[in-house]
Amino acid sequence: MHKNINLSDGEWKLMNLLWEKAPRTIAQMVAALEEDTGWNKNTIFVMLTRLEEKGAVYFENKDRSRQYYPAVRKEEISIKETKSFLKKVYGGSIGLMVASMAGQKALTQNDIEELYAILESTGNENKKEEVND
Repeated sequence: MHKNINLSDGEWKLMNLLWEKAPRTIAQMVAALEEDTGWNKNTIFVMLTRLEEKGAVYFENKDRSRQYYPAVRKEEISIKETKSFLKKVYGGSIGLMVASMAGQKALTQNDIEELYAILESTGNENKKEEVND
């Protein structure tokens, strides 16, 4: 896992584009983000350069343009960012986060059902591990 990669909000936008479909050129990324961000070619180039320095993307030169690819999986970065957020905001407690969300009525019925399903499946996996130990 790439432990030192932290992404800014803007870098998440670029990475999500690349995770969605790669390779992409700078021109393709400008077109995809133009309406949402208004970023120009230079802005995206600078951000991609930073992402390359972090080890998050790489490029190959093809047909007179750079083709950019993600160098890390979304799941890797998502897990790291989630743990960092939990630690920073909730002292590492997922229980406090869920309680906070529930207290603010920020959880929909669908969210609650999804949490129950996750907890149930995780509980079943833990029971299997205990039996096998």
